[in-house]
Amino acid sequence: MTDITPKTTRAKITTDIQCRTAAPEAKLYRQFVGGGLYLEVAPSGSKIWRMKYKYLGKEKRLTIGRYGNDPKTDVSLKAAKQARDEAKLLLAQGIDPSAQKKAKKEENTAIDENTFKAIALEFFQVRMLDKSATHQERTKRCLEMYLFPRLAHRPIKEITTPELLDVLRDVEKKGILVTVQKTRQAANQVFKYAITIGKCDRNPAGDIAGALLTPKRGHFAAITEPDELGKLMAAIEGRSGSYIVTQAMKCQALWLCRPGELRQLEWSQVNWDEERIEIVSSKTNQEHIIPLAQQSIEILQQLHNVTSSSRYVFPSARGDSRPMSENAIRQALRDLGYTNEQMTAHGFRATARTLLDEVLNYRIEWIEQQLAHEVRDANGRSYNRTKHLKQRREMMQHWADYLDQLRTQADAPNILTFKRTKKA
Repeated sequence: MTDITPKTTRAKITTDIQCRTAAPEAKLYRQFVGGGLYLEVAPSGSKIWRMKYKYLGKEKRLTIGRYGNDPKTDVSLKAAKQARDEAKLLLAQGIDPSAQKKAKKEENTAIDENTFKAIALEFFQVRMLDKSATHQERTKRCLEMYLFPRLAHRPIKEITTPELLDVLRDVEKKGILVTVQKTRQAANQVFKYAITIGKCDRNPAGDIAGALLTPKRGHFAAITEPDELGKLMAAIEGRSGSYIVTQAMKCQALWLCRPGELRQLEWSQVNWDEERIEIVSSKTNQEHIIPLAQQSIEILQQLHNVTSSSRYVFPSARGDSRPMSENAIRQALRDLGYTNEQMTAHGFRATARTLLDEVLNYRIEWIEQQLAHEVRDANGRSYNRTKHLKQRREMMQHWADYLDQLRTQADAPNILTFKRTKKA
């Protein structure tokens, strides 16, 4: 032990001012408070509360903590006295306070190691590293965005089915039903892993599936896996059919509009100066703006050289006087090998909604507005057509870049991995 200087008799500590003004000296020294409690002042200036006591006839010392006024990290004079008194109560019961403190520390460590977050992170390292980057990213986001905020520090064996259901219902209220299902699946995997390694006895996520709303897919099948979307975009790019239909398929993926709105788009609705499309939504009958990414502008410029003689951007193969057939994109998808249960023209909207939220992490109201859904503000008023236009323009460019990267990844899997952005 460091040498202690006992030569000078020091006054007992009775005030906090004495603690603050206890100056370091060449050698470590103690200033006593009473009842075995003392402040140990080191040459470095650090000040530690300790308590001297006897247990089973043997002199021992209990370290209480560092002196200071920050209740989160330090121990004040008042708190040190309280700790001393609690230690004396333990001694009166025949309990060694040092052993009790060690046991409590070990218990807290065990709790920290068995929290939902600790087990989830361990599960991720053990079970997820051999999965695709997209699958890893999606699972990690479900954990960090939706499960950790409420469950991170809860002992995993204490989490109940109603508690987990309450967490998932919060996600459900946001209307992102696909995300709810994927979040439940992530929780399910974590609990299964915890059971395997003996950290809990039951899986509360396994009892929840029937209590949650399920996504309504209707007739609009959609690809929602980034890897599969990349393969589709690569297939469209390499398609050998009608040039106009191929460009329409690309624009269907890029613009997020309804298939009928795309087919009937007229050149007069393309605002070249503002780099946007201005239409009336076929669903809400309200004016709607589609900001154009650079990829979209390039497609339209090339199309203009081919179809400018028609009023329609995508005229029918049977004549410029009418728009492209409503079955053109559907049939093109079938020709590429995609069944009606795998992907539809309308499905591109569901694809974008899911990935803009779950992978690119954009705000739901921006996505919904760009989809020309009815979106209301906090006062129940419908957003006007230019609301969040700057943010939506950035989002649409990001989406176009993302599609390019997925297509490139599908063509050459080892070239890149797309990184998710933070929610704006």
